[in-house]
Amino acid sequence: MPHVVTQSCCSDASCVYACPVNCIHPTPDEPDFLTADMLYIDPESCVDCGACISACPVDAIVPGSKLEQSQQVFLDINADFYKQPRSYPLLAPLVPATIARRDRGALRVAVVGSGPAAMYAADEVLRQSGAEVDVFDRLPAPYGLVRAGVAPDHQKTKQVTELLDKISHERGFEFFLDVEVGKDISHHELLQSHHAVIYAVGASSDRRLEIPGADLPGVGTATEFVGWYNGHPDHVHRKFDLSNARVVIVGNGNVALDVARILASDPDTLASTDITDDALAALRASKVKEVVIVARRGPADSAFTVPELTGLLAHDDFDVVVDRVGVEAPAGEFSPAVSTKLAMLDGLPDATAPSDRRRIVFRYGSSPVAMHGTDRVEAVEFDCAGAAERLGSGLVLTSIGYHGEPVPDLPFDASTGTVPNLDGRVVGVAGTYVAGWIKRGPSGFIGTNKSCAHDTVENLIADFNAGELVEPVGNRSDLRKLLARRDVRFVDRAGWARIDDAERRRGAASGRVRAKITDSAEAAAIARTSTRGRLALHR
Repeated sequence: MPHVVTQSCCSDASCVYACPVNCIHPTPDEPDFLTADMLYIDPESCVDCGACISACPVDAIVPGSKLEQSQQVFLDINADFYKQPRSYPLLAPLVPATIARRDRGALRVAVVGSGPAAMYAADEVLRQSGAEVDVFDRLPAPYGLVRAGVAPDHQKTKQVTELLDKISHERGFEFFLDVEVGKDISHHELLQSHHAVIYAVGASSDRRLEIPGADLPGVGTATEFVGWYNGHPDHVHRKFDLSNARVVIVGNGNVALDVARILASDPDTLASTDITDDALAALRASKVKEVVIVARRGPADSAFTVPELTGLLAHDDFDVVVDRVGVEAPAGEFSPAVSTKLAMLDGLPDATAPSDRRRIVFRYGSSPVAMHGTDRVEAVEFDCAGAAERLGSGLVLTSIGYHGEPVPDLPFDASTGTVPNLDGRVVGVAGTYVAGWIKRGPSGFIGTNKSCAHDTVENLIADFNAGELVEPVGNRSDLRKLLARRDVRFVDRAGWARIDDAERRRGAASGRVRAKITDSAEAAAIARTSTRGRLALHR
């Protein structure tokens, strides 16, 4: 029986190059790599060697003989991807790597952001002999959406932090956390100490609904809710009213499914995760019985991926149903992933079926036109094929996509939420590059950023070799002195190690994987002093 890629696939593609028979697709050089829900193993070609298991950073690959009952569906999901014949060489072509010219000295690069795109970019630069990378982030803890975006009950996906930790321990790497570029230090000043700057700052804001009542209390965004239960310093102090029986989520991507699942889960199943104490307490007191996931279009246009839906349906804490009123059955030719989604949705009970359990309801063909309420939201009004319908709710969360924010001193395309670039080179700003969502928009998965970062760094090194990057006049020591003169205290990698250790120890004491330190001042204080009393947080 072949090996099988399961739910936690992050599209890192390390498995692709580890496979000796090229049976894992799509590969980064294939056109559907950026749009595929996940990677798939060809059951006819797999030789069960296990090389892919060792390469996978999130334990997503399982021998077919060891699949749990809830994972059996992935046998068909992997096989369905290969129903349409694919042509490919015997071995997946290795992604080429350009070597920096040694006669130009050691390459020094600043990376702004510390999420997957940033860390993958740092890793690519550090492959060069003698290279140095300084990674900046405005928060005292790194790893971006892996830490603050991945749901707490998806601990396998969070295992990618082990890979990011390895990158942060490479020779030549340093963290400058709790430093805001554009405020504490300028882009120009970064270029004085580095040959180039790579911005990998993601897409941190939500797309907003522009309808009457959208500013009522009780209307929020999925990003705010995710940041709340994950302990993001910007959102950890928010309050969400869970005293009503129904929550409405507008949008049906993976984040919407995450939020719905957390709201409907038994809090006891979350107690051992890294969810915050405040969020866990609020969920224990929650009166929510129904979470309605609303989409403007039909089931064939569902934005969630097959793995996320599979995980949702395998959950024992709640029922998942579909509101089929006024929704016509989709017709036509669909991709394997869409066909699989439709078949899974078609097999779900109808929302009219009675139930005394918590439930998640998929509702289609409903466009929100207004929020209603006096002191706070009480109902959402939808246009359903020309007919107006109201759905009562005390909490409405929108999950209709992410959007990038302008970066100081760089051009910005407000329509796409990206920094204008040509293959990662920022247009009109020498020595400046982008990677991840600020480069290409909010698309792909955690591991997709690996090939994105590789392409950007390839162009950076080509520019370095061509003599197009200005030699820095300062170094890391000068950078530290500059921050000290401004009394900007930063957390280096030793300081982050202390924060990480403290979180793990606190978590272990209460039977959890970690207890996040959500107060930035407390995190900085922990980073500041070592067990020997030595100053670890620089000033």
